[in-house]
Amino acid sequence: MSQPTGPLTGLRVLEFAGIGPGPHVAMLLADLGAQVVRIDRPGAQVTNPVVERARHRLALDLKSEEGKAAVRGAAASADVLIEGFRPGVMERLGLGPEDLLGLNPRLVYARMTGWGQDGPLAQAAGHDINYIAITGALAAVGRGGETAIPPQNLVGDFGGGSMYCAFGIMAALYERERSGKGQVVDAAIVDGATSLMSFFFGVRHVPHLSTERGRGMLGGAAHFYRCFTCADGKEVSLGAIEPQFYAEMLAKAGAPADLANGQMNPANWDAYAEQLAALFLTKTQAEWCELLEGTDACFAPVLGIEEARAHPHMKARSAYVEHDGMWHTAPAPRFSRTPGAVRSSADDGAEVVARWGGAS
Repeated sequence: MSQPTGPLTGLRVLEFAGIGPGPHVAMLLADLGAQVVRIDRPGAQVTNPVVERARHRLALDLKSEEGKAAVRGAAASADVLIEGFRPGVMERLGLGPEDLLGLNPRLVYARMTGWGQDGPLAQAAGHDINYIAITGALAAVGRGGETAIPPQNLVGDFGGGSMYCAFGIMAALYERERSGKGQVVDAAIVDGATSLMSFFFGVRHVPHLSTERGRGMLGGAAHFYRCFTCADGKEVSLGAIEPQFYAEMLAKAGAPADLANGQMNPANWDAYAEQLAALFLTKTQAEWCELLEGTDACFAPVLGIEEARAHPHMKARSAYVEHDGMWHTAPAPRFSRTPGAVRSSADDGAEVVARWGGAS
């Protein structure tokens, strides 16, 4: 494995293998230079080489005394621990926060769950769709009169989950610089997704920004903030909210003159959307890109994942990196002096832990 680079170089992270947001947290830290030792079950295989990149793998049987002792030894020298089990599992293994913070008071113990460490649902099984369902986020996505549409698992697992967990870890590390003490980070997807809804709690008095399905401006009800189908069956997106951007979009697209009036009147939105739908069917996606992309019309083509990798802007930003014969998403965010990097994984976790000085 290549030497780590990035602002987190020197940070020692112990990750317990899991699915969804936990591995994504570890990827974010590893991309920015953290040395991540991933505890896998014996015989476990890599399931996602992109999200599981840059790991030092260590296979341990956590039910054995030898495996538990190895974890304790590693945790004694680690800065961060990430686990995504149901509440109580780590405690039953003798590897809970009290056990490991007793060995290493500076440890930041990050717990990534859907429902959180307590509450009536804490022990229930669930997935992204369930977690965002009770936060109000899922109810806002979809068309009026139809059932809600899950936005993949971006809002819950990764938006409300891994990003908030990573933020919590960094906040705890910052506080540790003053107190010298670690602490537990309870990162629950329901908490993060609720926090993501803060904007809508603050604008409940603004009817245009309703989260009622099929009505809100940002939910696709407005004719100037939605997607349209082109002559070739591909789609384009519009986000021309501000008057000056809306005017530019209309002018450059050659839209009917009556669309210039009453932009923010919801009573006009359906009729205006029908006119724009007919207009966008007159050209292909590429032709609309030629007319509108790069202008202040707030326009972009709707691209599939492979098309996105080939888009000129994404290529210019090096948003994707070819590594070990496959394409990876590039580390984010970017740093001027200490850039992160995509790195390979290796089965050398035991050696790395030994170098940490925590091998038992």
